[in-house]
Amino acid sequence: MNRKVVFKTYSQDQLSLLPPSYDDLVPKNHPVRIVNTIIDNVDISKLEESYKGGGTSSYHPRMLLKVLIYAYLRNLYSSRKIEQALSENIHFLWLSGQNKPDHNTINDFRGKRLEKHFKPIFHQVVLLLVEQGVISLKDIFVDGTKIEANANRYTFVWGKSIKTSKERIKKQLEQLWSYVEKVYEDEQHIPNTPNFEAIDAKQVEATIDKINKALQDKVIDKKVKQKLNYAKKNWPVNLAKYEKQEAILKDRNSYSKTDNDATFMRMKDDHMQNGQLKPAYNVQASTNNQYLTNYTLAQTTADTTTLKEHINNHIENYNEKPTTLTADAGYGSEENYTDLEAKDITAFVKYNYFHKEQIDKKRGKTNPFHPNELHYNKEKDCYYCPIGQQMNHIGAYKRTTKNGFTQEIHRYQAQNCKGCPHRSICHKSKYNRIIERNYNLIRLKSKAKQLLLSEQGIAKRKQRCWDVEAVFGNIKQNMNFKRFMLRGINKVNVEIGLIAMAHNLKKYSLAI
Repeated sequence: MNRKVVFKTYSQDQLSLLPPSYDDLVPKNHPVRIVNTIIDNVDISKLEESYKGGGTSSYHPRMLLKVLIYAYLRNLYSSRKIEQALSENIHFLWLSGQNKPDHNTINDFRGKRLEKHFKPIFHQVVLLLVEQGVISLKDIFVDGTKIEANANRYTFVWGKSIKTSKERIKKQLEQLWSYVEKVYEDEQHIPNTPNFEAIDAKQVEATIDKINKALQDKVIDKKVKQKLNYAKKNWPVNLAKYEKQEAILKDRNSYSKTDNDATFMRMKDDHMQNGQLKPAYNVQASTNNQYLTNYTLAQTTADTTTLKEHINNHIENYNEKPTTLTADAGYGSEENYTDLEAKDITAFVKYNYFHKEQIDKKRGKTNPFHPNELHYNKEKDCYYCPIGQQMNHIGAYKRTTKNGFTQEIHRYQAQNCKGCPHRSICHKSKYNRIIERNYNLIRLKSKAKQLLLSEQGIAKRKQRCWDVEAVFGNIKQNMNFKRFMLRGINKVNVEIGLIAMAHNLKKYSLAI
């Protein structure tokens, strides 16, 4: 038996008695409403003051801020796609009050207007979450991740390459001067030797002129003349270029020509799957309960040197310091331990070989020749090697790290290793064995170990894995944010802030 099919009414020309309201079409607990409510409750007066009076009217910064944050929450990062959404997506139409700024306005607001004003807004939102008891600023988890810069992967400048080129010019200048000395070897009036240590554009140009003047009335080799002509034409120009590049590099070892602030870093998710270096920024993040509480950008590949500045930024913005901090072994340096101790922050921070120590302990494997296993006599200030020979203190020295931190190292030497049956496995030196001990670092590692192996420390280490690392997983995989849209560290700082805000508000909207 065939039944009659009944379709629902479909009429595109159907008129309504009253025009539909966008507010009726947006569900009550939709994330767009959360964004709207939260941003309505933050102070953006500083941002508003950045606008100059006169001329045509401007789109309201609060509206543009809401649109940008919601766009990032919806994985829309292109200004052109945001412009399109403002004309097609009902949630964007409701949020913007049917304002339709073009992509240039959106990009200008994001890249210029927010540059100095977004971070305080982000911290206001975090404090709102603290007031509601969602997160705490007293207990934070810190980690870093590398995100690719919006820069050409194959236009780079390397610090080592510049150094090599300058050394080559210096060496060739010395060879040219050796030729001058050879020409004048039978004469008494040999010109004064130039200073080859100061290799800069002006100095090299002056040296080349001096060499040309010295050889002016002489019969010189054709190849030498060609080399001098090449040097005069190219070396000063090249050295001037190197000086500019070194000014951009500062303490880094590389940068990209299309984004000078980006440093080449080895990425885990390399597009060619061969460990290729790519221009990137090192994003440092603090989390609590999987919410981002703070973020900073670093131009160094290692996390070790970033922690101090990151914590200072937290204290500066919130006017309070965290009580506890948990981080992985990438942050376990003497400088970081010392800084955290000075700030009275309980540091659950692993150090290198922490896990290896625990594994070796379980397996009962210890190296009796390791300096940590040697017996120390505090009264005599000496160590004893495995066969009982005394190792006397032979002095101490200080060394400074790249970050300017001073370490004090003590040295101890065995009296006679000759004929020792264990020498081949004890040390490889031709002379009597010398060990070096950094007592401050030893003390700090012992303190860290005690904390890490405590009941609280074990819980913190477990929580770190699903707290801060889960945030990075969400940003890179769920939000599909693996490459910045903007260029320059100040603009990139705004963009990672928008991502952090979007992450927090999306999580908050799911929780309520």
